[in-house]
Amino acid sequence: MASPSGKWDARYLGPVPHDNAYYAKCMLGGVLACGLTHAGITPLDVAKCNMQVNPAKYGTLNGALKTLVAEEGANGIWKGFGPTFVGYSLQGMFKYGLYEVFKDMYMNLAGEELSNKYKPAIWLAGSASAEVFADIALCPLEMTKVKIQTSPTGTFPTAFGAAIREMSRTKLETRYPFGSLVPLWSRQIPYTMAKFFFFEKIVQLFYTHVFTEPKETYGKGTQLGVTFASGYLAGVVCAIVSHPADSLVSQLGKAENKGKSLGAIAKEVGVVSLATKGLGTRVIMIGTLTGFQWWIYDTFKSSMGMGTTGGK
Repeated sequence: MASPSGKWDARYLGPVPHDNAYYAKCMLGGVLACGLTHAGITPLDVAKCNMQVNPAKYGTLNGALKTLVAEEGANGIWKGFGPTFVGYSLQGMFKYGLYEVFKDMYMNLAGEELSNKYKPAIWLAGSASAEVFADIALCPLEMTKVKIQTSPTGTFPTAFGAAIREMSRTKLETRYPFGSLVPLWSRQIPYTMAKFFFFEKIVQLFYTHVFTEPKETYGKGTQLGVTFASGYLAGVVCAIVSHPADSLVSQLGKAENKGKSLGAIAKEVGVVSLATKGLGTRVIMIGTLTGFQWWIYDTFKSSMGMGTTGGK
């Protein structure tokens, strides 16, 4: 689509112009993509968090789930569903919506020639910028979720509203609402940069080497299949990149770590433990999660007539 001014403009490169309505729809797509997927795998998240903070008791995924159900009933594996759904809906809104905004902005700042030459740098800068704001929205709810999921039974409320009130009441101890923002940034910014970079790159490789005709000549089913496969593979890389910081966020929720610095916690737990405990579970979780997130996001975009993400 040509720009009204006749000059090259990143906002007019796709099938529809990238106006405020387009960005708003991308934000809504991000809400659906992240809120639904993260909330849907709450049991895996509960198991993973407990494996990170108490590996002696929760050694394996199946063992952790069985222990949680035996001790707390079926509801035990759904702890933190509320803050997970709300928190990751907000995060997805900014992650995907602002990525589109920043990507177009950086492409226009760079100009046509540099944008084509340095596409990967644009993807990295756009995703990193978006994630800074996404994590500010997520942080209070992520802290609440981790506290609910890792506290021994009966020591912390599990209801959403009661948990938020308790976090606020004990904010000097819990560092609520933004005490985990720096480790969250350290986990999520590399994760999101990897997620968007590898997704865009793998999509590009598919349309360059596998589906070699122009992207728009393929049906929605094929395009969304490429989306899911690219998202899944990108998610595996994301899990490995961000796992040490994810473990650190989980450690912050433990009662015995109150008041300790991040460095002190990392030294006590050990770098190897931070990088490996619960990693297998997280690779499965994040690979599937990321694949479905991109699939939901692109299905929504496609249904709105906005086309799927990425290309040659």
